[in-house]
Amino acid sequence: MSDDGGGDDLSGLTGFFFYVFIVHPCTAWILRPGRFERKKSIMYAIAFLSALAAIKTGMEWQQRGPNYYATLGVTRSSNPLEIKRAYKKLSLQLHPDKNQSPTASDEFDAVKQAYDVLMDMEFREVYNKFGKEGIKANKRFDETQFLLEVGVFYLTWGMMAFMLTLGKKSGEARNWTFTGLLAMLVVEVALMTAQTNPIPAWLAPTWTEYEVVWLLHSLFPAFMNGCRSLGSFLYVDLDQQTRQLLLALQEQSKDILLVLRDVQIGVQSLAANGGAGRAVPTGGANATAGGAVVNPMARATPTGKIKELQDRLQTSNANVAKAVQQLNPETKQSSNFGFYAMILGYIAISYIFN
Repeated sequence: MSDDGGGDDLSGLTGFFFYVFIVHPCTAWILRPGRFERKKSIMYAIAFLSALAAIKTGMEWQQRGPNYYATLGVTRSSNPLEIKRAYKKLSLQLHPDKNQSPTASDEFDAVKQAYDVLMDMEFREVYNKFGKEGIKANKRFDETQFLLEVGVFYLTWGMMAFMLTLGKKSGEARNWTFTGLLAMLVVEVALMTAQTNPIPAWLAPTWTEYEVVWLLHSLFPAFMNGCRSLGSFLYVDLDQQTRQLLLALQEQSKDILLVLRDVQIGVQSLAANGGAGRAVPTGGANATAGGAVVNPMARATPTGKIKELQDRLQTSNANVAKAVQQLNPETKQSSNFGFYAMILGYIAISYIFN
């Protein structure tokens, strides 16, 4: 397994640019308003990001090759006796004198190297924490150095995430990204500072702490860009919707004032004419075929004006109700709630691992 630190850094940087300049525009195209239904757009975007991240990470994992535990066919909880048995079995199968395969010598050397490391408890612990590169550099766990490396890594990614989520539409995406970054930090610290691997034996039995941390680092760019895309798509501009509601209320107020003014003029006209309107003749142009009389001045009376006011208010109320429905209070979350949720999550995860 290739565990070169410089290669990992280059791979992480390449993955970052891949997600930012290729994957993010593709996801934005999927989430463009009007292209698909809202729910379908979210489902398609999540499926696209998940599939792409799985394929990319899977290819990188395959390129790294099996670790020492997988090479010997043992688990990280295997004792020295089980490791020795597995080594003897494989050495008999892969010994160049008995195996005519052109790669038998390389395979035998890989098995021998895995056996030498896993049989030495000190080397085994170093390998679990730092991989092959840690064995080559004879690296040991140093709390000060570890905290410095972790601080540089997470500070760098935190600054990148902050710069990429600037703007009003990316507020929720920034909260999601930093929550994921904090959760990843908690898991990494718990894994690297624990005396034994805290991952259950039934879950990924051959994985080391180093590989779990590598997987988290590899998936974080996909997570961050997914948060960016979905956060912008799900963003609700409450200020704009509030302005629309106020404009609708303003138009309603204008309608009310206009109709009330007409009512006032009608009342004043009736009062000036002695409080009674002229009788409408029962024949002529105002009579229908059935003898019913249609009074063209009916709407000019106060009662007619009030009826007109009711009709116009119903139309205005429909516009106001539509504007109110667009104001979804559930989408407005307090930043303090997100902060406290991250703190509680940190305490909970730390308690579980400890």
